[in-house]
Amino acid sequence: MAEPTKTATLAFGDKVIDLPVHSPTLGPDVIDIRKLYAQGDVFTYDPGFTSTAACESAITYIDGEKGELLYRGYPIEQLAEQSNYLEVCYLLLYGNLPNAAQLADFEQRVTRHTMVHEQMHYFFRGFRRDSHPMATMVGVVGAMSAFYHDSLDINDEWQREVAAIRMIAKLPTIAAMAYKYSIGQPFVYPKNGLGYAGNLLHMCFSVPAEEYVVNPVLATAMDRIMMLHADHEQNASTSTVRLAGSSGANPFACIAAGIACLWGPAHGGANQACLEMLRGIGTVDRIPEYIRRAKDKDDPFRLMGFGHRVYKNFDPRAKVMKQSADEVLDLMGIHNNPTLQVAKELERIALEDDYFVSKKLYPNVDFYSGIILDAMGFPTAMFTPIFALSRTVGWISQWKEMIADPTQKIGRPRQLYIGERQRNYIPVANR
Repeated sequence: MAEPTKTATLAFGDKVIDLPVHSPTLGPDVIDIRKLYAQGDVFTYDPGFTSTAACESAITYIDGEKGELLYRGYPIEQLAEQSNYLEVCYLLLYGNLPNAAQLADFEQRVTRHTMVHEQMHYFFRGFRRDSHPMATMVGVVGAMSAFYHDSLDINDEWQREVAAIRMIAKLPTIAAMAYKYSIGQPFVYPKNGLGYAGNLLHMCFSVPAEEYVVNPVLATAMDRIMMLHADHEQNASTSTVRLAGSSGANPFACIAAGIACLWGPAHGGANQACLEMLRGIGTVDRIPEYIRRAKDKDDPFRLMGFGHRVYKNFDPRAKVMKQSADEVLDLMGIHNNPTLQVAKELERIALEDDYFVSKKLYPNVDFYSGIILDAMGFPTAMFTPIFALSRTVGWISQWKEMIADPTQKIGRPRQLYIGERQRNYIPVANR
C-alpha cells in the first residue's frame, strides 16, 4: 500500500485523532481507520459495509455514477466486443492481456482439466433428483477438496495455480452435471475440440442418442454472459470468498462459500427472479397495473431487473447484453412469446417513462441475461449456476490477491451491541 499523503482529523469528546488518507488510482480517497479503536476506543458503524473498504485491490473498478466497469483497467464494452471469456480469465488472474503463446497455453491448460474425477459421479447420486442445481453445486464444489489433495496448500504458489485452473475448467462440467442429474438425463463428458462456452452448451443439451452441433450465435452469447459476469468488485459473494479465505480455508471451500452467497435472490438469483416476475405479469395488458404498483411507495412490489445497487446510471453490461438478447431472439425466432412481449414493453417504458428515467431505473444485466438463457432453453433454476461458473474466475482472482497481500488479516467485523447488560443467573426453580 502506498504511503498516505494526507490526513483526516476526527474530533469527539476530548479526543482528537489524525487518520491517514490513501489516494487510489481511481475513485474516492480512503480514510484509514485501522488505528481508530486503539487510539480512540471507538468503532465505526457501517451496515452492509457500503462505505468501508475492506481491502485494496487492483482487479476491478466500478464507477456507479458514470456507469463504468473496468477489468484491470480495460472497459467492459471493449472486452465484450473484441475479447473472449478465457482471455478475460487470463487478464483477471494475471493482470495483463496475454500474448498469443500465453493465451494458447492457458486455453490448453483449462481445456485439459475440464473432466472431473470419475468418483464424483457417485457424489451427485446422493442428491434428490429435484434438488436445486445450486444446492448440488455448493456441495460438489466444496467436496472437490476431498478429491484434489495436491492443490490445498494455500501457502504454495504452484498449488494455488493448480486449484485456480481446476476450478475454472471444472465448474462448467459440474454445473452441466447438476442440470443433467435434475432432469434425469445421463452426464455428458466435455469435448476438447469445443470452446469454453460451446462446451457448456454441449454438456447441457446434447444426448447420446444423436449428434449435437453448437450454434455459434448461442456460443457467442453464452461467452458474453460469462465475460460480463466474470467479476464485479467487492460484492457480497466476492466478500464472502475473501472472508472465508482470510481464515486459511482451502480454495474449494472458499469458492463453495461464494456460490452459497450468490444463491440469494438479491444477488446471483436476480435474473431468475426477474424472469419469474415477467411470467407472473403474464401479458402486456397487465403491465400498467404493475407499473402503478412499482410507483406506489406503500406497495411492497418491486420490478426486478431494473436499477442497480452500485450503478446510478445505465449498467454498462446491460448495453452489451441487450445486443446479445436481440441476436439470440432473432436466431430462435420467438418474438411472439408472451414473456418476451412483456419484457420488451417493460424495457420501452423504463427507457421512456419520466418516473423510471428520473430515478435511473434502467434495465440491468439481470433483465437481459434471464431472457437470453430462457431463449436458449435453460430452466430458471440453471440461471444462477451459470452465473456462479462465470464468476468463479473473479472469485479466484480476488482470493489469490488476498492470499498474496501481506497486510491481510482474518476477517473480524465489529458490532454495535444493543443487548442486555450483564445479568446474574437465576436457578430455574426461582424464575
